[in-house]
Amino acid sequence: MSDPRLIFHGAARGVTGSCFRLVTPSGEILIDCGMFQGPKTEKELNYRPFPFDARRIRAVILTHAHIDHSGLLPKLVRDGFSGPIHATPATADLCEVMLPDSAHIQSYEVGHLNRRKAERHAPPVAPIYDHADAMAALALFDSHRYGEWFDVLPTLRARFWNAGHLLGSASVEIELNQSGQTLRLLFSGDIGPNSKLMEPDPTGPAGVDYIICESTYGDTDRSDSGSDARRATLRDEVLAAMNDRGVLLIPSFAVERAQELLSDLRLLIARGDLPRIPIYVDSPMATAATRVFARHAKELEGGATFLEGLRSADVHFTETVEQSMALDRLQGFHIVIAASGMCEAGRIRHRLRNWIWRDEATVLLTGFQANGTLGRILQDGATEVRIQGRDYAVRARIRSIDLYSGHADGPELEEWVRARLPLGAQVFLTHGEPDAIDGLASRLNAFLPSGSVLIPGLDGCFALGPTRATPRDDCAPRLDPARIGQPDWHNDLSRLSLSLSDALAQCPDDAARARLIDRMAAALHPHRPVRGSQGHKDRHRKHR
Repeated sequence: MSDPRLIFHGAARGVTGSCFRLVTPSGEILIDCGMFQGPKTEKELNYRPFPFDARRIRAVILTHAHIDHSGLLPKLVRDGFSGPIHATPATADLCEVMLPDSAHIQSYEVGHLNRRKAERHAPPVAPIYDHADAMAALALFDSHRYGEWFDVLPTLRARFWNAGHLLGSASVEIELNQSGQTLRLLFSGDIGPNSKLMEPDPTGPAGVDYIICESTYGDTDRSDSGSDARRATLRDEVLAAMNDRGVLLIPSFAVERAQELLSDLRLLIARGDLPRIPIYVDSPMATAATRVFARHAKELEGGATFLEGLRSADVHFTETVEQSMALDRLQGFHIVIAASGMCEAGRIRHRLRNWIWRDEATVLLTGFQANGTLGRILQDGATEVRIQGRDYAVRARIRSIDLYSGHADGPELEEWVRARLPLGAQVFLTHGEPDAIDGLASRLNAFLPSGSVLIPGLDGCFALGPTRATPRDDCAPRLDPARIGQPDWHNDLSRLSLSLSDALAQCPDDAARARLIDRMAAALHPHRPVRGSQGHKDRHRKHR
């Protein structure tokens, strides 16, 4: 009987789009089915057909609710999948919030895009899925508690271990039995840091054969990431941002990051480390997710502090579009926490349009910013940015703190892998940009046997033998692996447009601007006659 095959359809040499297909003699399953985020070239993969037949997938095992792990489940159902989606109870509850919200955001963003396409007489695009698809996916969820074995296929069973990353997040242990032999696989999901505010330290089994391990911060060592250091850093950033005419904008992932920030801000105010400051949570999904967190408060570390913060008179949740728009008219210093965390969609883009060009504003980035996202562009020091088709000068202070990350750093990931030993076969490193993957690989190669660490590319396929995995060419990559996780031509075009606008603004007069435009036109169309300012003057002289 042939060896099972593992194909990496996402989060391979990149951070988003987590999706791993396990092909066994008794059927095919997916571990995660997430949405690609970041550069437009990668996001376009969300619109393409899956590189497999959705009708052949017998089941999905979901590590957690974040959209880069769950966001294409409705598309999978729309394309014919009808099996169970196995998840923890809290993950199922959060997906009831996140998947319909994802459908709503797509509808809104695609509507905005299609209006711009219509102005250019370009064909419209359709959303990846709609609300009905999201609800159909939710009907397939099957919940299991941590440590509870459940059957997935006739020869395959699985159980969840707390990954410490997010409410309900899990690592997935799989036992595959064939020909009298057992193969054990462990998919890390996203591993949380040891100092996570609301989650316990991550756990997992020992003695597995294959580990599929995330590496988001594999090259990072947070020397001091305890709760006291985290709150002190947040306090200092808030105090530095305070301005009677300003605002502190915090782009935040709506699920858990927003709730953690809310808890810490309220605690700092209650202790007198910060003055009383109005705090606005400007995200319908964050509001709905907060209710889910409140229902699961007993499962959270610091759950009582979190519930106490929700009752504070300083905390406000915007529900309607009108309430959200009214935030731009507020007077006096205030804090706005708004999704999305990478500034790619949602209400934070509206708040940025109003504030990014004002020097009395501060933008505080508190999570991972993928290459090509607006958040990463701001983090890298851009002086101008394009938001929803318009260019804005960046005069707001752009600040970053990494102590709220939901991901373990390099030493913590190394520690987590060490705790899984002895290793029967090999480790696959996923869910990381190249430097992060290389950093974790170096750590693991220091104590694992030579050849133990594998780095798959997008759509890479491996036959899983008892002690070694063999690469196969079953699935052609949809993108050049070297392009994954990197800025693309869309980012280059935005930079070119912003550079041109800046150069035109610095020209001393209209004649100089016309000459610059002529040079640009000549570079783009070297064989066409000049039709700019000098060409118009020459034609004007001929007719006199």
